[in-house]
Amino acid sequence: MPVDVFTVLAEPTRRRILDQLRRDERSVGELVDGLGISQPAASKHLRVLRDAGFVTVRTAARQRIYRLDPGPLRTVDDWLDPYRRLWTRHLDALERHLDSQEQ
Repeated sequence: MPVDVFTVLAEPTRRRILDQLRRDERSVGELVDGLGISQPAASKHLRVLRDAGFVTVRTAARQRIYRLDPGPLRTVDDWLDPYRRLWTRHLDALERHLDSQEQ
């Protein structure tokens, strides 16, 4: 069954994990320390993110290192695109209006 990326991203802790991984790959311990959550909670959220394709994992010695995979975020970007164009149109109209006020 396909994963709904919006359902995965609806959980605030998962978004915080992605924010941490956006900067650099991290071990579970680093995520636990950085986010102030328990190790079992971090593991639960990381499993959901991994199953949805948002993160990849590799093993280094006895640590599991997680890295952001931006692929599923393209779905979000595609969904936002028409709204972004709508917003840009409104900003362009505002710019034209402000320019006309200066003259």
